Amino acid sequence: MSLQSPQPIDDAAVISLIKEISGKRIEVCRRRNRISQSQLARAVGRSERWLREIEAGIPSSSLEDHIRCAHSLRISTAHIFIPLLCLEHNMPIPRELLNVDDLWEVEQACLAIITQRQAAAETRQALQFACPSNHQNL
Repeated sequence: MSLQSPQPIDDAAVISLIKEISGKRIEVCRRRNRISQSQLARAVGRSERWLREIEAGIPSSSLEDHIRCAHSLRISTAHIFIPLLCLEHNMPIPRELLNVDDLWEVEQACLAIITQRQAAAETRQALQFACPSNHQNL
């Protein structure tokens, strides 16, 4: 499966692709940090066989397991959630973005938007409590 595929990708194929990308990212990070499969598997309370399946992107692995490994390695899970978000909104998966090892700037931009939305919601709520008769105008 390729991210460059011009035809629409079904949900199961996207999930499989996410697991493949995630598995590779986990393996690269683990090796870069000189952590053995045994060490990482032990850190997440699983077997080496289980970790080999994660790193291979086996479709039967769960996204929760990929997240567990990423958190143990202290790497971002944006490579999992960005494709899911794109899928949800029927957008193409941004291949060039997922090839980037460090998504810090993208994550910070997303978090800034979420923070702005939260602040706006809190302001609206505060105004509703301060002026209950004006809440319909907001």
